[in-house]
Amino acid sequence: MNSTKIAPKFNSGINSKVGLIALSTDFMIEKDFKKIIENMKIDLFVNRIRSYYPLTKENLIKMAENVTEVSKDILPDEKLDCVVYGCTSGTIASGYDSIKNKINLAKPEAKVVTPSSAAVNALRKMNVKKVSIFTPYSEKLNNDVVDYFKKENFIVTSNSYFDILYDNDIAKVDPDYLFEVITKMDLGEAEAVFLSCTNLPALNIVDKLEKKLNKIVLSSNQALIWDTLEEIGKNESIEGFGSLFKSN
Repeated sequence: MNSTKIAPKFNSGINSKVGLIALSTDFMIEKDFKKIIENMKIDLFVNRIRSYYPLTKENLIKMAENVTEVSKDILPDEKLDCVVYGCTSGTIASGYDSIKNKINLAKPEAKVVTPSSAAVNALRKMNVKKVSIFTPYSEKLNNDVVDYFKKENFIVTSNSYFDILYDNDIAKVDPDYLFEVITKMDLGEAEAVFLSCTNLPALNIVDKLEKKLNKIVLSSNQALIWDTLEEIGKNESIEGFGSLFKSN
């Protein structure tokens, strides 16, 4: 038998590598990422982090204790361009700097994006000062989200919430019902509406809400994906997911 050694030929272009830390109970975030980046030169690598019941600040902080280990297991020993921590209320509970430091212990070269910091960046990009906030959380977590935006110097004109205690129940919310709820909120002088939570099925109704309300509408996953693309230099005008993606 003849055996022939053949030299391999490698691709000259390398796709950007994005690591996503998704909650073990999150049904939506991977699907939403894929909807937007599917035709881009981006490779998405997902690892999941254990979440705890019920949704409380204490449990969200407890969850974040494993961030370094989970980050390390995303393409071990490989560099990532960006690592995304997929929990809005969890980042607010633990603090962006704490999450970033834990991720960079495992992936020191990676940019770090979170839903809460992404939402702030998106609101500032759109020159929004007055915002209405919707969350699916308990009253206490809901209030923590509202306080976070106030501390970031936004005026919160109104707020509504579902009072859901279990993360996997959030993904079960009917998008048509969510659309109806948001259209009936007292938006007053708000320039924008922010829909919190990466597990909320909101991405597909953002564009329709903007047309109905004549206001800017942001969701956790929409802002998170937009900010990720900003960090890796891949942002471009994208149709169908709100005015944020047309602001580039």
